[in-house]
Amino acid sequence: MELTSKQRAQLRGLANTIDTILQVGKDGLGENLIKQADDALEARELIKGRVLDNNIEYDARTAAQELAAATRSEVVQVIGTKFVLYRESHSKPRDKRIQLVKPAKKKPV
Repeated sequence: MELTSKQRAQLRGLANTIDTILQVGKDGLGENLIKQADDALEARELIKGRVLDNNIEYDARTAAQELAAATRSEVVQVIGTKFVLYRESHSKPRDKRIQLVKPAKKKPV
C-alpha cells in the first residue's frame, strides 16, 4: 500500500511525539534488528529509528529503505540520522489502530 502525501503528513505529526526505539549500530541490519523492527511495527504500527555515528555502511535513507523492504512497511520520513516507518497492524483491534485519512477519489476529466 502506497501512502498518499496527506497520510504521510498525518503520520509525521504522530511521529513527533514518539521515542526512538530502533538503533542501527556498527553491526548494520542484522536478523535481530529486523525481527525487533517487525515485532515493534506489529505492536505499535509507527516506529522511529536512528542510524548511529559508528555505522559507516548505512546512511539513514538507505537503512530505512532496506528495513522497510525487509519488514513490508513504508518509509514515512527521513531527517538527518533518524527515520520513521509505518505498517498497519493486523493483530490489534480495528478501533485501536491508527486511522489514516482516506485518499481522495480522482475526479473524472
